[in-house]
Amino acid sequence: MALLMVMSYDCYVAICHPLHYEVIMKKSSSLKMASYAWFSGGVSGILHTATTSSLTCRASNLVHQSFCEIPQLLRLSCSEENFAEVGTVAVTSSLSFACFVFVALSYIHIFSTVVKIPLTISQSKALSTRVPHLMIVTFFLSVAAVAHLKPTTDVPTLYDLLVSVFYTIAPPTLNPIIYGLRNKDIKTAVQKSLKITCLGSVTC
Repeated sequence: MALLMVMSYDCYVAICHPLHYEVIMKKSSSLKMASYAWFSGGVSGILHTATTSSLTCRASNLVHQSFCEIPQLLRLSCSEENFAEVGTVAVTSSLSFACFVFVALSYIHIFSTVVKIPLTISQSKALSTRVPHLMIVTFFLSVAAVAHLKPTTDVPTLYDLLVSVFYTIAPPTLNPIIYGLRNKDIKTAVQKSLKITCLGSVTC
């Protein structure tokens, strides 16, 4: 969420303050914002690891998940008082919600600015450069909502497992594909490789 917030801020500056973009989004500022995003993710991971590893577990240590998801680890705990983990979840959830509000406000400003652009061609050009980020944000939040807001069960179904894996793996995998295809050189390379593959196959 922190990284998506930084990216939405970049979109906001590019659309709403294009003349000041080079000054606001200079290399040092971009590196600082990316570092803060990575640092917050690292701190979040460390806090969750510290609080869940300090819990005493039942005799059964079977995790019904393809990875150690926190709700599944808490179910293994024989301790009812998970105040440290609840506090960690509350803090990280609050920060994630703050990032979500920032992303939403950024896009409200972006769309209100785009609407004021007189030419339709200019509007579509401005939006087309920001659609990939909006796609990633929408995809990530919708799949995360399905994964975390669904009713919990003691033994997760195959659907639960697939949603969790999909929400964890798909957005980071799609990121370089969606953003990479905006680059002309990458587009040209992909088109060339598709032509070579097509010419080399019998079906084409």
